Amino acid sequence: MKNNAFGKQKGWIELICGPMFAGKSEELLRKLKRLDYAEVKYQVFKPKIDTRTKNKVESRDGRVMDSKEFSNPYEIFNMILLLDEIPEVIAIDEAQFADESIVDVCQELADFGFIVYVSALDKNFKNEPFMVTAKMACCAEYVEKLSAICTECGAPGTITQRMVNDKPSNYNDPVVQIGNYESYTVKCRHHHKVIGKPASNEVKNFRSDFKAKKNKHS
Repeated sequence: MKNNAFGKQKGWIELICGPMFAGKSEELLRKLKRLDYAEVKYQVFKPKIDTRTKNKVESRDGRVMDSKEFSNPYEIFNMILLLDEIPEVIAIDEAQFADESIVDVCQELADFGFIVYVSALDKNFKNEPFMVTAKMACCAEYVEKLSAICTECGAPGTITQRMVNDKPSNYNDPVVQIGNYESYTVKCRHHHKVIGKPASNEVKNFRSDFKAKKNKHS
């Protein structure tokens, strides 16, 4: 690898995370575009399960870059070995769709001196962490958490809201459902809703007791 744009010891992970519509892919592609000016070689990957585009990473602002697709994260190793020229930077978009071995892959690549850019949803529509992203955040040297805008009130939109027939999705619905504006929006914590989401007895009791206390002092 040439010593051109990275003067320090090479090999680390940079994670870009947040809800849908926060500009994660846009930020990923922006970072890669900057590398073109510095003549830094890179290769982009994404999980094959993301069928919204084929062999491409595309942001909602119109940026597009070619990518290679994988089903098993370990396929990334073989695809790198088959490249004519070894890149300095490996970029992975929509990493939350991969299984947790993607974390091992990124760790190994960083240990070998690659700069690894990863873009991923941080939480699912239930407002629960994608474990892939949570583990990646623990391993990454840099974590950039983006937010969108709540479509209800304009506050920071930090939670992806899935809609089914114009109603919030049920808690027991499948976690992975590929979609875009037709199925998803983004909400703040106060306006995000999930039908049938369970709660512990302790939480239920606190909610009831707090409402009673609040009403008593209002």
